[in-house]
Amino acid sequence: MTQETRPDSANLGFGIDIGGSGVKGGVVDLSTGQLVGDRIKILTPQPSTPAAVAETVAQIVAEAGWAGPVGLTLPSVVTGGIARTAANIDPTWIGTDARALFSAALGGREVTVLNDADAAGIAEDRFGAARNVRGVVVLLTFGTGIGSAVLNNGVLLPNTEFGHMEVDGKEAEHRAASKVKEDRDWSYKRWSEEVSRVLSRFEALLWPDLFVVGGGISRKGDKWIPLLTNVTPVVAAELRNTAGIAGAAYAAETGITP
Repeated sequence: MTQETRPDSANLGFGIDIGGSGVKGGVVDLSTGQLVGDRIKILTPQPSTPAAVAETVAQIVAEAGWAGPVGLTLPSVVTGGIARTAANIDPTWIGTDARALFSAALGGREVTVLNDADAAGIAEDRFGAARNVRGVVVLLTFGTGIGSAVLNNGVLLPNTEFGHMEVDGKEAEHRAASKVKEDRDWSYKRWSEEVSRVLSRFEALLWPDLFVVGGGISRKGDKWIPLLTNVTPVVAAELRNTAGIAGAAYAAETGITP
């Protein structure tokens, strides 16, 4: 898009997913969750201070020519638009009013800011692997740590941090993140034992109807999901690296504000 556009009739939104290595954004078809046109990606500035990231966000929106509201994710707990934690981004984010920061960087337009795993969970629940599921859906992203999102009949319980929950004397993500598998050179079978232990603890507390598992390792879900021994069904995420963008765009258009 070379001109500013916001064709309401086309049911479009705009989302930006801010990570430790890249800031990615794009126009989203809110009826399908699919990107319209190319995804725009710019390397996360280093140091990833609030001012530097906000400038990058403004660059992405300008490049897309987008004129409407914008949804953004942060690898942070976000309450009332304020970043409360900082994972893989500069610690100066803690306490920053991210909503005000991004709104100012975008000329005062309306923005929504939420946790990155929450945005992915919204997208998978609305458009992806859980789109036909009623009840409690738990999304877990397996990477350096374990991110989590919980939705009940499409309603988000924001800022869950189940990756930090203790499971048999150890934080869940220190037991079953995909980085643990890589660092210890575990087979899928050995790693799936730890994942099963974590999922069993989560399901004993939440009694979910479905687990959706994301992160890079979900692309090889056929190698380890069948090995899991917990009770709740487990499926691989479908939207993969566009889930954060889609979920952020949907949150901005529907007024989801953690």
